[in-house]
Amino acid sequence: MQSPDRPQTFPLPADLLAILACPACAGSLGENGEALRCAQCGVEYQTTKSGQPDLRLRAEKQATITFTLGEGFGGTESVDWQPLRANPHPAVDFSALTVPNHFTPELLSHFPKAPTPGAPMLDLGCGTGLHRAVCERAGFFYVGLDYDNPQAPLLGDAHALPFRDGSFDFIISIAVLEHIRHPAVMLREAHRVLRPGGMLIGSVSFQEPFHEISYQHHSHMGVWSALRQAGFEVLHVAPGWDGLTAQARMALLPGWPAAAVRVATAPLWLLHRAWWWLLGKLRPGWEELRRRQIAAGAFTFIARHRS
Repeated sequence: MQSPDRPQTFPLPADLLAILACPACAGSLGENGEALRCAQCGVEYQTTKSGQPDLRLRAEKQATITFTLGEGFGGTESVDWQPLRANPHPAVDFSALTVPNHFTPELLSHFPKAPTPGAPMLDLGCGTGLHRAVCERAGFFYVGLDYDNPQAPLLGDAHALPFRDGSFDFIISIAVLEHIRHPAVMLREAHRVLRPGGMLIGSVSFQEPFHEISYQHHSHMGVWSALRQAGFEVLHVAPGWDGLTAQARMALLPGWPAAAVRVATAPLWLLHRAWWWLLGKLRPGWEELRRRQIAAGAFTFIARHRS
């Protein structure tokens, strides 16, 4: 097994090679020395200096997304909008594992167990592959893809995923969607490579400030709409950390210790909470959930592939 912080190298595992496809034409890929060659269009995908298979598009490709108009808000009634609660019957025990800070205990409790040992899953926008241990603990065969991280197992474009239809039983995409230029295309691609009934778990910025290259931050309704339009059944859209802390730590006071940020923002935070408590007493509709949604720095989502 490769270390989680090393690229995937040749020869590729048979389980991985079986699900790869040309991102340009969806043709079969076969190994050709230290490269992959498409049997249909002939495009060859070389490795990088780090040894990663580079499956990014070699030329521009057109993508057409169809939107359904006039459908209203059907489907919102089945969404759990509350802050994510722990699953009382988690499928996987992560108690002995050190997990990355993006994964709260509540989120981990909703991770599915691999339906069969070594079933493939995709970490979409994986960075260095730091989520690998968590996914392998759940029994999955880990496939990590990133656009340009030199430590990612595979390089590829989320807008044109280099995988066959229905390749994965589970997909995670943590703090990635805001960095995608065309989120509707990425989510449609995620739906395409996920098997019917498969789960998608992810997170996206809302009031976090611009960071790295951010394109489109999403409100809770924006998350629901994007997932629904891509073909997913939306189960949870939960507010994450608060926007005041996100703004202070990432933009207003970057580099300050977390404890110092809490002290600096405490007066405004207390005033905010007191004012919302008063509004809740005086006006209908100003409940705690609304406050959490309006003030969220990010949202976590859980969705399922619906045929």
